[in-house]
Amino acid sequence: MRYLVINADDFGISQSVNEAIIQAHQKGCLTSTSLMITAEAAGEAIKLAKANPSLNVGLHLVLGGGKSYLQHSEIPHLVDKGQNFSSWTTWASLNYQFNPKVKAELEAEIRAQLEAFAQSGLIMTHLDSHYHHHINPTVMGIILKLTQEFSIPTIRLPYEEIDINLQVEPSGRLQKTIGGKIFSMLRHSQQKHLQALGIPYLDRVYGLLQTGKITEQYLLSLLPLMQGNLVELYLHPDLLGRGSFELEALVSEKVKEAIVKAGFQLVGFNEVINQV
Repeated sequence: MRYLVINADDFGISQSVNEAIIQAHQKGCLTSTSLMITAEAAGEAIKLAKANPSLNVGLHLVLGGGKSYLQHSEIPHLVDKGQNFSSWTTWASLNYQFNPKVKAELEAEIRAQLEAFAQSGLIMTHLDSHYHHHINPTVMGIILKLTQEFSIPTIRLPYEEIDINLQVEPSGRLQKTIGGKIFSMLRHSQQKHLQALGIPYLDRVYGLLQTGKITEQYLLSLLPLMQGNLVELYLHPDLLGRGSFELEALVSEKVKEAIVKAGFQLVGFNEVINQV
């Protein structure tokens, strides 16, 4: 049996995203979502999640491109006075990895977001992050230290084949090749740490190389080529902008049929981690 988790990132970032995620779950093939606990519409997202208990919910840790949970005075090296993290991913990653002043602040902020999720009353099914900052070795080290305390069941380790993506959508070859290789190296460097702690992770995670541009046609071409038996596909559905194309893909009858034809059973993380 092959298992496929289809996850929506950015739950809580806006009302339109929240509505799109619920539509994709109720009418489409979405099984899971990742909650930005510090985002503007997080309170609404929590209520919607509780009203839709079949939707798995994990933590979409925010350490870039969003707001912190703690005040600026508590983490002055991480955020500006408006509690905004940097949106410049490369600079933030280097700062987290090599600036000793930020490490204690990082742990405090990560703990605060985990505690806020726990206080929401939702059951965490997985952890990932905005801009994939959790793959940073310093950040991952902190998360792994807190995994048992906060009962984190599984952690996303992005990995998909560059050649498969380019076969389906050949545009952006250089950027995809560089990004794909970097994340592949980061995944391989983290696997041993998760294995040592007995934390499961999936065979493949598709979405990185086509982020924000996943259409119905892209999925119809990708699904027959997907590798692995325990697979995550993540998207960013929205009622507005290009996210609306991703919502259309998630509610497409053709996509639902292609999932079955590819031999996948749709599941949430709460089901698939039992197979790891």
